[in-house]
Amino acid sequence: MTSFPHYYDPKRIGTLFYPDVAAVAEQAQNQHLMSALQDSKKIAFLIIDMQVDFSHGAGTLTVPGALADIRRVIEFIFNHAEKITKILCSLDSHYPLQIFHPAWWVDENGHHPPPFTIVSAQDVEKGKWSPLYSKDWSVHYVHELQNEAKKQLTIWPYHVPIGGVGHALDPELWSAVFWHSIARKSQPLMLTKGSLPNTEHYSVIKPEIETEESSDQSFDERFSQLVHEYDYIYLAGEAESHCVLETVKDLVRLFADQPQKLRKLFILDDCMSSVVHPDIDFHAIAREEFVKCAQQGVQFVKSTDPFVV
Repeated sequence: MTSFPHYYDPKRIGTLFYPDVAAVAEQAQNQHLMSALQDSKKIAFLIIDMQVDFSHGAGTLTVPGALADIRRVIEFIFNHAEKITKILCSLDSHYPLQIFHPAWWVDENGHHPPPFTIVSAQDVEKGKWSPLYSKDWSVHYVHELQNEAKKQLTIWPYHVPIGGVGHALDPELWSAVFWHSIARKSQPLMLTKGSLPNTEHYSVIKPEIETEESSDQSFDERFSQLVHEYDYIYLAGEAESHCVLETVKDLVRLFADQPQKLRKLFILDDCMSSVVHPDIDFHAIAREEFVKCAQQGVQFVKSTDPFVV
């Protein structure tokens, strides 16, 4: 087990600060860990959307429980750094004018929907909500969500703005990812998603509804290669009910006929929490779906369980 670096301060999780990059790098080098290129078993760790807006108290879409999740993720990295070959972080990345933000829709009086409003196909048909942008597509979109038995369109608070503070990883988590990169001589991979205005993009792999532009941002091929290349993949992040759930479901979809590959996937069950909605129990929905994923071979473990190798 790797000892925690001296720079690490769990009390800073959930605060904004500028990491002492030189100190982090020096302490990483002083660990004298073997290069990831020498790993006999290749293990990837995918961290989904552990960004400021989803985790900090002042974040615009804070997920209750996220700070404790981040601490467990950081300490999972330190405890197993010598075995984690590569860290991948997805970053939800939005512009102001997107189909799930208030500015996209108005009621008959020109008022925008408040955050957490559900916009159903029936609401749009009745004129309760009307799109201001991509009008024909927006009407088609809410019907497609319903036809594909996906979540109905939720209007979210403006969150993870590209270039804004809320878009960044929690600084203490970012420091741990940076530390691992230097210590293991392994370049981290940052995966951005969610910048297409006409569709939601919970999953790291593909958007909720495909658009003409989304073919350039679909990661089916990349993730197929990832699962092929690595012996095991650990996964954690926010939110359990949305971006983690939809990513896991897409992985099950990709490898539904290859259960041996799904058994490579280990979900850190204590490193993810659900969005709280006043009318929808997203946590219960996620748990029900995860049972189905486990039946397909995906493994759910705790961050404190024995490591796979």
